[in-house]
Amino acid sequence: MEKITPQTPTAIVLMGVSGSGKSTIGKLLSSKTSFPFYDGDNFHPQKNIKKMAAGQALNDDDRQGWLQAINTFCVEKLDNNNSCIIACSALKESYRDLLRNGIEEQVTFVYLMGDFELIKKRLADRDSHFMPVSLLKSQFDTLQPPKDALVVDIGHTPEEITTKIIESI
Repeated sequence: MEKITPQTPTAIVLMGVSGSGKSTIGKLLSSKTSFPFYDGDNFHPQKNIKKMAAGQALNDDDRQGWLQAINTFCVEKLDNNNSCIIACSALKESYRDLLRNGIEEQVTFVYLMGDFELIKKRLADRDSHFMPVSLLKSQFDTLQPPKDALVVDIGHTPEEITTKIIESI
């Protein structure tokens, strides 16, 4: 498979609820495109991580600084002529608006879509993440499916998902 070589740098934002495969797909997509992958969870302030680990859902105020930090990071990467892949839940349209602020033409959102039961099982099977299964419903309740994203069903294998993304971009 050939590497993606856009004319201008691009930011690919892999979005969806926790457990939808953003990190798995991000790492695989990075290996196939040579775009570096960054996990949006690493941009959370410690207070957000503690809140989620305690089983409390984040609110819009909690997410504001986190989303701004990701946007600032993407702007810097793109301004320096570097593409990137970011995993970020981006659950609401207003969050996606903040993420694309100033870089609208260079951002592609990829919505990793799956049903509640599949994702609940995935979350229950992982033990190395601060996001408890108990918060999954709040993520689905918050989710506003995007109107302007590439939508990929997570029922496929990671390789199939990655191939579809590459073919569609």
